[in-house]
Amino acid sequence: MGKYIELNQNNIEETIKEGVSLVDFWAPCCGPCRMIAPIIDQLAVEFDGIVKICKINTEEETVVMKQYQIRSIPTILFFKDGKIVDQLIGYSTKAKLEEKINAHL
Repeated sequence: MGKYIELNQNNIEETIKEGVSLVDFWAPCCGPCRMIAPIIDQLAVEFDGIVKICKINTEEETVVMKQYQIRSIPTILFFKDGKIVDQLIGYSTKAKLEEKINAHL
């Protein structure tokens, strides 16, 4: 059973450098972030071994937040081989996230 990967400034580059990765920039105080959390958990299970499903707490990782120019949360960045290929800002449905993931496989 898959589980999302918790990212920080020490492991983000290594984690996303190969394959497709979804990175959810979130914060505990964010209502839409809490609404999307169960969807991220489901995607981590469904795409286990296919796509890296990751989360990064912007309250704890301000350096990474600034590095990727995150101005509002939730922001979801899609990476392919370490490069940003897509993004979604704000709450998104599971279907929309799956559509974005599948477009980059």
